[in-house]
Amino acid sequence: MPQASTSLNHRNAPLSVASEQLRILNNTPTVSFAAAVENHGFHELRSSSVEILQVNVGKLCNMTCRHCHVDAGPDRREIMTRETIDECLAAIRGTDIHTLDLTGGAPEMNPDFRYFVTEARKLGVHVIDRCNLTILLAKGYEEMAGFLAEQQVEIVASLPCYLEQNTDSQRGDGAYRQSIEALQLLNRLGYGQPDSELKLTLVFNPVGPSLPPEQTQLEAAYRDYLRQEFQIEFNRLFTITNMPISRYLEDLLESGQYEAYMQKLIDAFNPAALAGVMCRQTLSVSWDGQLYDCDFNQMLELPTSPGLPQRIGDFDQNLLKNRQIAVGQHCFGCTAGSGSSCQGAIA
Repeated sequence: MPQASTSLNHRNAPLSVASEQLRILNNTPTVSFAAAVENHGFHELRSSSVEILQVNVGKLCNMTCRHCHVDAGPDRREIMTRETIDECLAAIRGTDIHTLDLTGGAPEMNPDFRYFVTEARKLGVHVIDRCNLTILLAKGYEEMAGFLAEQQVEIVASLPCYLEQNTDSQRGDGAYRQSIEALQLLNRLGYGQPDSELKLTLVFNPVGPSLPPEQTQLEAAYRDYLRQEFQIEFNRLFTITNMPISRYLEDLLESGQYEAYMQKLIDAFNPAALAGVMCRQTLSVSWDGQLYDCDFNQMLELPTSPGLPQRIGDFDQNLLKNRQIAVGQHCFGCTAGSGSSCQGAIA
């Protein structure tokens, strides 16, 4: 598939790239996120539980999307090992974790993906696959959709827009048509159908430096268009704000829109979203087993606070369930407007 072009030149650069991005974000000349939280009656942002384990099983992907905060692509070689997967499974046993949320890259490209899913389902946890859709049509992955259905895995699928031009501008020429074909395949397997337990969620990301529109109204627009044009059904839509990190941060800086976009996020700060940000119930695990408060902190290499477990092999629910969350300016992305998390709008 032709890929969306980017001007990035750091995909194989040292890990200090993340530190440099964090420095840029935290030097934004305006109010800090920590101060915004405190100004609204919170001394600090803390987790309330660890109910969801979100695991990045690798940065390898069959696509190179412009808005990707993971900086994933076909040339990435970071892949979670079977040993680290087993550490994740050990952490789930006997805890309050009820959901395993698998991300990438394209998580399906991890050679132990099926093992991870199968073993997690044996533990009785709900499994989410954050799927780019096109991988389901790729050579060698033709049976993946059937496997996901067999294991009753919820699919949260990226479809940045219901219009072809907007989707292809983010994900590469031809991505939209392949995504539609994959959605039709999933529908045939029962995903998204009203009488089925196979859940299919679509994910919208804005095109350009803007906030997502109201989630309920956009879901209705998606549903009407996809049903009328392609007879596609799905269960719900998540709207997710583009986070100013990785490729998207580079794009903002190169286009001269970074400061304006950050100010837009800050001006739209909504304290009502603080109660529902994903870091309060979710713990993030990187491909090499490091622990983070959220997927975005992971990409900026902003680990859990000192004194807390730093690796999944050292998981301790009692220490982590009421932890202080590490924050930065990028956190304004999760609290702008209706709020944004991996579960869509918050407030």
